[in-house]
Amino acid sequence: MSTLVVEGGRPLSGRIHVQGNKNSALPLLAACRLTDRECVLTNMPCIRDVDVMIELLIGLGAEVSGAGTSTVRICCSTITTDEPDEDLVGRLRGSVLLLGPLLVRRGTARLATPGGDFPARRTTTTHYMALEALGARPLSGGQQYLQAPDGFRGTSIYLNEASVTGTETALLAAAAADGTTRLRHAACEPHVVELCQFLRKMGVGIEGEGTSTITVSGKSSLGGAEHRLNGDHIEAGSWAVVAAITGGDIEITGARAEDLEPIVAVFKRIGVHFRLEEEMLSLEASTLLGAGRITVGLWPGFPSDLVSLVTVLATQADGQTLIHDWMYELRLFALEQLSGMRADLFLCDPHRIIVRGPCQLVGRELDSRDLRSGMALISAALAADGVSKISPLEIVERGYARVVDQLKSLGAQIERQE
Repeated sequence: MSTLVVEGGRPLSGRIHVQGNKNSALPLLAACRLTDRECVLTNMPCIRDVDVMIELLIGLGAEVSGAGTSTVRICCSTITTDEPDEDLVGRLRGSVLLLGPLLVRRGTARLATPGGDFPARRTTTTHYMALEALGARPLSGGQQYLQAPDGFRGTSIYLNEASVTGTETALLAAAAADGTTRLRHAACEPHVVELCQFLRKMGVGIEGEGTSTITVSGKSSLGGAEHRLNGDHIEAGSWAVVAAITGGDIEITGARAEDLEPIVAVFKRIGVHFRLEEEMLSLEASTLLGAGRITVGLWPGFPSDLVSLVTVLATQADGQTLIHDWMYELRLFALEQLSGMRADLFLCDPHRIIVRGPCQLVGRELDSRDLRSGMALISAALAADGVSKISPLEIVERGYARVVDQLKSLGAQIERQE
């Protein structure tokens, strides 16, 4: 287990280029399992979650070259088992995306309980409802054991929630279904749209991506495809918080302006000075103001993945901010540690937190319990007076590539301790 030691109180400056979207990479890798032809993915993020998904594919019989680089080639001409490695599944919630492709290619899928950090411990009911609507049936032996010996058949599905991975699970299964599937109450996030674009390149007929109703015309035999991932707007938003909270000047490139618009709209309310161009977001030192109320939303609302970071940012804003994450109960609990850094905050309930600022944070030992709050705590440590220690660092590295090197390039006084 690694610890990041941070000496805070220094403005950071420089340039960051974000990698491909983590939330696109995992479903696209799963989609490669739908075909026996080679698929090529470029601008892949070099992060731990992608490494785990690639290991899962290899364990199922895939031939993979370029693992750990930005260009990955995958060929799934054979599938040697219907049961992904239990330990790897326990480390990655995105492993649930393998259910549909396994049922398409093998007719059965035996998946252990998907893991990930604790905010990811949310229901997978939507996934199973979609798969069962398309023809999957329970298979004795485990909760996530399913069979579809006759394949999938197109149908009309109303998803019980606009779940991103639930929508992706339905899309992956519908792509190879016999007939047309109509998904209603579908998620609209950029990574869902990107999965649809990739499936279209594989030969699937898809209409309506980016809206709440997606129509999929399945195809029994899918071809290979090449695709370059869009830049990660969540990573870009995270680095923007690092800039704003330290009073620094940072230029962030690689993420599309249209994906950043819901994020910078909130930054503007907090008083962050920024300039947004086609694939560049630049920030400069700003006087931050309490935003009153910030509520997460379904796309194109403010993303829940950034609620931890914007909560930390609010500690340096003049005034009061109520932050409401109605989606997930556990995401805000990790931020109670900010009280030990002398932040003025009150956790109203599992979904709402009130922050009053500005306050001078002080260094302390911090526990990175999940990916996004881990990066938020690093941001708090960078703004704090004194030394902080954040561990385990590996949690943050699940979604942020070369985070230590990136911070050092911006002038952060940090050290990794094993």
